[in-house]
Amino acid sequence: MKKQGIRITKKQARTIALHHQGLAGNAPFGKGKAGALESIRHLGYLQLDTLSVVARAHHHTLWTRNTSYKESYLNELLREKKIFEYWSHAAAVVPIEDYRFSLPRKAEFLSGRSHWFKKDKRVMQYVLDRIQSDGPLQARDFETDRPRGSWWDWKPAKRALEQLFHDGTLMVCERKGFQKVYDLAERVLPPGTDMHVPGKAEFAEHLVQSAIRAHGLASLNEIAYLRRGMAAEVKKAVGRAVAEQKLVPVQVENEKELYFAFPEIPAGAKKVAEKITLLSPFDNAIIQRKRINRFFQYDFMIECYLPEPKRKFGYFCLPVLFGDRFTGRFDPKADRETGVFHVKSLYIENLPEKEDAFWKAFAGKLEEFAAFNGCTEIALSRKVKVDQRKSLNRFLK
Repeated sequence: MKKQGIRITKKQARTIALHHQGLAGNAPFGKGKAGALESIRHLGYLQLDTLSVVARAHHHTLWTRNTSYKESYLNELLREKKIFEYWSHAAAVVPIEDYRFSLPRKAEFLSGRSHWFKKDKRVMQYVLDRIQSDGPLQARDFETDRPRGSWWDWKPAKRALEQLFHDGTLMVCERKGFQKVYDLAERVLPPGTDMHVPGKAEFAEHLVQSAIRAHGLASLNEIAYLRRGMAAEVKKAVGRAVAEQKLVPVQVENEKELYFAFPEIPAGAKKVAEKITLLSPFDNAIIQRKRINRFFQYDFMIECYLPEPKRKFGYFCLPVLFGDRFTGRFDPKADRETGVFHVKSLYIENLPEKEDAFWKAFAGKLEEFAAFNGCTEIALSRKVKVDQRKSLNRFLK
């Protein structure tokens, strides 16, 4: 595919990306539970994560775009069958309208593909029989089961639940705390769910449309990110869309990789509000680190998976966005029992010219985020540089 089409600057690319990710204004997808659902529909998926140093990634990502969001909304939407849990590029919640695009992966598991462990058909059948007769169950409901023979313990049951979940036999009907409750797919799916299995070409077109809707512009590599065996089909789908003038090629300043957008997008991006945004490390906007480095010149890596001596910034640093530029990161921990929100480290690496405006906005957003985490007090660690601690303390209430 030759380089041609529209040329834009890095600043324009940032503006387009932030607007389409819902990070350029206030509650662009609406407020409350309806806004949460619209956010998921627009973004295409919401990554689930177990880490709870602060609000888990799925809640944090929705709150970032809609500060009226409450953690109960996600489970309510799950019970209302407006979203479902499955695998996107990682464990995720997905709009129920996109259910049929989960079917190709499920078909692979049904035809023999194993999860991270081998299938145990005997345990799988036992687990399935119990859910069929007893109704929705969690992994913990199998802990005390002792069928005849020495083959049983609850870990194989947990593995069987995951196998049956990945092949589509079971679905998550709700969460209790962060624990999955499984039920038969036919009892979870709403009536009239489209069960037509898409072919590779249709699935590729879905990936293209979803990526560009969510990001404003995307490259071939970004669209096919972690989608096994789909790179060639994505390239064909983009080629067809360009030929039909449904997409336009976009050359971003100083970038070798070619991007693609809907025809109206490059000319339609508005100014980004000069506000602070605190992002989860698993936020849709930054999950592809190379893209963030290209557009924002921001190098970010989550360090919780590194041994402590190798960490440069902290265990669970959150990126700090001010307007259309990343200004740094900080390592938080919400102690919900004491109500103290700890800032263990703070690295402001790209301080704007309007320093007071930045620190005031940062302090305000930090207080909002602490409240969302159930905390009423903010404590700054002695590891925070003296000048930055003083600047922040001036505006903290």
